Amino acid sequence: MIHYHGGPITPLAVADTVWRGRHAFVSWENPDQLPMAAAVSQSFALDNGAFSAWTQGKELDVEAYAAWVREWMHHPGFDWCVIPDKIDGSEQENVALIAQWRELGVPFAVSVPVWHLHESLDRLAFMVTAWPRIALGSSGEYATVGNAKWWQRMDEALRVACDKDGRPKCKLHGLRMLNPEVFSCLPLASADSTNVARNHDRESVRYRLTNHMAALVISGRIEATSGASTWRGLPQQVGLQDFL
Repeated sequence: MIHYHGGPITPLAVADTVWRGRHAFVSWENPDQLPMAAAVSQSFALDNGAFSAWTQGKELDVEAYAAWVREWMHHPGFDWCVIPDKIDGSEQENVALIAQWRELGVPFAVSVPVWHLHESLDRLAFMVTAWPRIALGSSGEYATVGNAKWWQRMDEALRVACDKDGRPKCKLHGLRMLNPEVFSCLPLASADSTNVARNHDRESVRYRLTNHMAALVISGRIEATSGASTWRGLPQQVGLQDFL
């Protein structure tokens, strides 16, 4: 499983420490660190910034985001990008955004659509057969990653997204799911979070470490665990805390 560490990570020297030889997840909402991330990481994926737009009540500039992706998609470290989505939107709105994306010159081969947990399981069933990779986004009443309601919905979703042996029908990416207690139970190909970016300052104070060392401790703790190979049903312990 690929562990994508999201930014921005400050100061820049700590971002270098975290992304060097690892995998970066860079948002259109905060694009300034992408040149450095592309230079030092094993690979990078591009996020559309929908989560930031959602929390701040802003609209995503789809055309500007597409231009940014087109600029970077030929870089040898580029993996894929998230197709624009509306986290609290209807299925029709998100289908329309995929249709718009088709017209903006970014190949679908490197584009990943989002299935939101509040959307229908029928839509999920179609997406896992139509796309080589999809992203799973927590939304609506399932916005809190790791609580009991979220796990119950994930169980419903993975029964659709996996075959009878619990193997995913396409590659699955977990948006905001880079908590080892979460992704270790899920058959994900990749997941992301801004955990290092958000917490290295606090951890450095707590354990009397430099920011660099705290960032390495957090990223190492995450990367010591991989995802499950199959979906085996709900874990014994549900109700985990939200982990961004």
